[in-house]
Amino acid sequence: MRIRDLVGITELGLTLLAGEEHLDRDFTGVQITDLPDPGRYLSGGELVLSGLMWRNGPEDSERFVGRLAEAGVAALGAGSAWLGTVPDDLVRACRAHGLPLLAVPVEVSFRTVAEMVTPRHAELRDALGRHRRIVAAVAEGAGLPELFALMDEELAMAGAVVSATGALIAGALDRADAVRLAHEYLTAPRLPHAVRAPSGTFTLFGVGREHRAAGWALVCGGDLRGEADLGFELAACVALERTRMEEGRRVERRLAEQLIALARSAGSDPAELNAGLRTCGIGPAEPYSVVNATVARPGATRGPDPARLGGQILEELLRPRVVAAAGADGAVALAPLSGTAGELAETLRVGARALAAGLPGIRVSIGVSAALTGPSAIRGGAEEAGHARRLAEARGGGVVTSDEIYTHALLLATVPDDVRRSFAARTLDPLFDYDRRHNSDLVRTLGTFLDCVGSWNACAERLHVHVNTVRYRIRRVEELTGRDLSAMADRVDLFLALRAS
Repeated sequence: MRIRDLVGITELGLTLLAGEEHLDRDFTGVQITDLPDPGRYLSGGELVLSGLMWRNGPEDSERFVGRLAEAGVAALGAGSAWLGTVPDDLVRACRAHGLPLLAVPVEVSFRTVAEMVTPRHAELRDALGRHRRIVAAVAEGAGLPELFALMDEELAMAGAVVSATGALIAGALDRADAVRLAHEYLTAPRLPHAVRAPSGTFTLFGVGREHRAAGWALVCGGDLRGEADLGFELAACVALERTRMEEGRRVERRLAEQLIALARSAGSDPAELNAGLRTCGIGPAEPYSVVNATVARPGATRGPDPARLGGQILEELLRPRVVAAAGADGAVALAPLSGTAGELAETLRVGARALAAGLPGIRVSIGVSAALTGPSAIRGGAEEAGHARRLAEARGGGVVTSDEIYTHALLLATVPDDVRRSFAARTLDPLFDYDRRHNSDLVRTLGTFLDCVGSWNACAERLHVHVNTVRYRIRRVEELTGRDLSAMADRVDLFLALRAS
């Protein structure tokens, strides 16, 4: 069928907005999609019908139309129910790529268009009807519970959403399945990914374009790899709901950012701080901790901002009550305490380990302050959490609490990396060189001797060697380093050098 013939069907009321010179082009079928990048599911020659749910800004139109043109699509039919109109940027993009653009009236369903051109394809009509009902419900504001109810009713398919850290966002899954599926989502070389578990088979689809560490996975019951377009459409519906949720959180993040900035400023008004604390959902007598986080890929020259990604992961790990403000010194969040600060840290530690196990290339660094009460404690708590986070970064990632920073470790963490490495190298390199050349054990002996507070016998017992061997090795350490291990100052220097190496 030609585009010209389709436009000529008066019952449809289609309006040609672009591509007048291509009206004699044939199309071979109909494809309905709201995926931002549907190219992989197109074979060429189709009439694509879209409700434009993928469009968040003008730049999206050029990207979407470009993908259609690359796939050899015959024409695009655009519905205006979602945006209220067919945007000018979409018209310009279609003209630039030579793609005919048809405006589909609000009162004409995509199902009607498909029936007009493929009246015998009953299976397609049924699929269009199911798709239309689900997408229409989401477009009208249906949340995730309603979406999964429709999936069950229309498609006889169970569904759920899990975060990358194993939290169940929506749907029904037991805890063990949620954790396992989250790990499969993190480690899958590509999505969709089918998983066979004791409780059944599931297919995982990525939701939206977030970094996988902060992402969500749509879990569909059964193996949908042969019907991946359906799964991607459902994932697009979930992504739309997440976008709605994000809109509300943007305001909360700004309020949290303002509160942190106010608490750190000199002469801040206590009444204003109290009000800011309440807007973050924390009462004046309610205990809380300040949490600071970054997530980075060491050595990578490109990638997401460590503070922004750290904030996203904090919100996922501590949902639904916590929002994080991303700044120059990491993401900062005020986390209400239902238990102790140590229990909060353990919750974060479990999530950080899950991410590290699934994405070993990233480094999750989180600092947690002591339990605090009232707005006047925010400033000190933010400083504690920041120091703890920097110590976690110095250790290569993990979760550090304020209890751990009031030691020599804090001093080392605040020293620039190059200075710390230089100090360790100048102090210990003679020992490392000697051990390499003679296959000896001076460095380990030194560390054990200091851990044993200079006790010859305790050190010998721990190393399983004779005490005279320990005495000989320590003399060699003193000769090579020029240090006297009977002097406290030299012991401290060597101890710190070992910790900094």
